[in-house]
Parts: sequence; structure tokens; C-alpha cells
Amino acid sequence: MQRAAIERAAAARGDIIATWFAEKRSGKNLQRPELDRLRAEVHGGAFRRLYVYRLDRLTRSGIRDTLDVVDGLRAAGCELVTIADGFDLSGAAAEIILAVMAWAAKMERLAINERIASARERLEATGGRWGRPSRLGREALVKARALRAEGRTVREIAQSLGVPRSTVARAVRVSQNVALPASVPTPPAVTVVGGLAQ
Repeated sequence: MQRAAIERAAAARGDIIATWFAEKRSGKNLQRPELDRLRAEVHGGAFRRLYVYRLDRLTRSGIRDTLDVVDGLRAAGCELVTIADGFDLSGAAAEIILAVMAWAAKMERLAINERIASARERLEATGGRWGRPSRLGREALVKARALRAEGRTVREIAQSLGVPRSTVARAVRVSQNVALPASVPTPPAVTVVGGLAQ
């Protein structure tokens, strides 16, 4: 969706997207491989215009970081275009708009963290387990323990079950007298998606 919106906006300006940057890490930190690569290429004169879906795709770590990134882009002669934010970064009020948007992005990130912490507390209070669901269901876990009791190696068990050795090793470390759950609870999924594009 972000790519399609960026391509439409670029085409409307007569631009063709030459390079894409897609960042999988959270925008709460400035030290991210794709952002570092983007900044290096901009400072090397590779781009004259940078398209982002929203300003918070660059950073969500606060006003100072956002202004530093944007000022760095401008100093290198690169125009920043945001697609979904609906404002012009080249206008007279650009600094104020940037500061407000950066503050809003940071507040959104903090609110997300609070919601995740609250969901975790709620889940653990009801006896649930936070984190990724186990790759071994109840039946596979019973089988793994039985095979281990027969003297099979972790590698052999992993191959027979078709799961990584580390998963089997964790499963068989659990004491045999610990009761198995009737089912493995599935925690709420949290996915962060973001992208940077030229």
C-alpha cells in the first residue's frame, strides 16, 4: 500500500522511483541499517528527492532526531516529500509542522508501548504466556519428551518432528513432572511495518 501510494505521488511529479529502502526495525531508534544507508546515499548525492509514506517512517524518536534527519537531507540538497501527512515541508511553517508531527509520532510510539505492556500484564494475570506460541503443540511436546527418554539425541528428535534443534532443546529441558497445558495460548500479534523510499 505504501509503495503504491509513493509510486503514484512520484509519477504525478514526473519522477521514477530508482531505489527503495524498507526498514524492518522500529523507528524509535536512529541507528537502523536502512536509515543509515539512506542517509549515506543522500549525502553522497545519489538522490535529489526522497519520498516517504509518512514522516514517522523516518523516525519516531522525537522532535530533535526528526529535525536532525530532515536538516541533514536538506543540507545534502535532497527534497523530502511525505505522501500521507498532507503538508508541504518546503513552506514557511515547515519547522513548526515538523516539530508537531515528530512529537505526535513519539507519543503514538509511547502509547503503543503502554498498550503492549497492559496486554502482557492482562495475559499473564490470567495464566497466559507472553511471547511467540511454541512451535511444538501438546502432542509434539509429549512425543519429544518420550523420544528423549528413549535416549534419542536432540538432533534426531528435531529431524523427526521437523522443527529446529533449539526448539526441541527448550522443550526437553522442561522437567518431566511439569504438567502440560491443555492447549498452548496464542498471544496477541504485534507487527510494526515501515518503509523508506526514494
